[in-house]
Amino acid sequence: MGWRREPDPGTLPAMAEPFKHRLDAALVRTLGDHLRRAWRRFPRDRFEREALAGLDALALKARVDHLAGVLATVLPPSFAAAAEVLERSLRPARADTDLGALQPGPDGLAGWAIWPLTEFVARHGLAAPERALRCLHALTQRFTAEFALRPFVLAHPDLVFATLRRWVDDPSAHVRRLCSEGTRPRLPWGMRLAPLVADPSPALPLLERLQDDASDYVRRSVANHLNDIAKDHPELVADWLDRHLPAAPPPRRALLRHASRTLVKRGHPRVLAAWGVDRPLRGTATLVVAPRRAAIGAAVQLTATLQSSARRPQRLAVDYVVHHVKAGGEAKPRVWKGWTLELGPGERRELHKRHSLRPVTTRRDHPGRHAVDLVVNGRVVARSAFDLRGPKGPVGGARAVD
Repeated sequence: MGWRREPDPGTLPAMAEPFKHRLDAALVRTLGDHLRRAWRRFPRDRFEREALAGLDALALKARVDHLAGVLATVLPPSFAAAAEVLERSLRPARADTDLGALQPGPDGLAGWAIWPLTEFVARHGLAAPERALRCLHALTQRFTAEFALRPFVLAHPDLVFATLRRWVDDPSAHVRRLCSEGTRPRLPWGMRLAPLVADPSPALPLLERLQDDASDYVRRSVANHLNDIAKDHPELVADWLDRHLPAAPPPRRALLRHASRTLVKRGHPRVLAAWGVDRPLRGTATLVVAPRRAAIGAAVQLTATLQSSARRPQRLAVDYVVHHVKAGGEAKPRVWKGWTLELGPGERRELHKRHSLRPVTTRRDHPGRHAVDLVVNGRVVARSAFDLRGPKGPVGGARAVD
């Protein structure tokens, strides 16, 4: 059997093949083989029969849940014994962060096969949290335990954060990343951690230790974690920039820029000032959206023209806001990242952006008039609009209103 390269589930890219196919019959057989190797009494035939029953009809997370449920019926009833079996089934841990190398091999499990194992631990290890955390420490080095850690954060916060304070110095970048990713308040695909949404302070010492981590893989998680916090506590992140941005080395500066992205798009004054893009545009701006009418599933082209009237260069953060029409007819604004640039004295600059109207899982467009704002350094400097029609109606789009 060949072993395929698999993506990191924390940064899942767009792919033609549905992710649920990663948890297929071949993977079930691989699980059975390695669990039998780890525990001779493992009922491999029964596991495969029950795991495959109805599997093809399930979506991705339902497959994870189903396989975790079957594991609970075939592993030892003692959680400690079951955890030992899971750990013995694993491939040796790698010292690098080559995510494509996290896949099953003849010497054990890694990659997507680990997800049902972490779910089993999340369901059945809460009564033995110290043993469960040791198991997650091993599992996260072969895939990720960022989803499985979250029930323990809620049920045993003191134990978890005491453990994570040790893990920030772990030799494994996967473990160090878990300290940040597993405690993100609004982790995509993960259980929302309401106590940390309300008060993120327990995680802040971890982020401070990890923001200068040697691994970019870890630092990206810290940036995303800070960006999560910014959505609920913008002043906290503004204070963080005040403390950590001055004289920051280039890797930390890049991390903080990524962590600031939501607040920059929102035009937060202190954050814009921290990055030197808080001054209003000196000059004029226009925005044109074409075509005048567009159909759902098509795209529109945005053309922004900036003309400087200043005698000195201007640092500009240029974004745009689409007021998406919702099912009930109301409009909801969403900020889209545009450009960061320096506009020279007297310079005229034309900027272009293609805005897709294809349906996606996180947003569904509806027919109606969509206003578009051009935002420079947190201020609306030009407006336009387009008319969106249904995919079966006349090809529609946008009438620019300058």
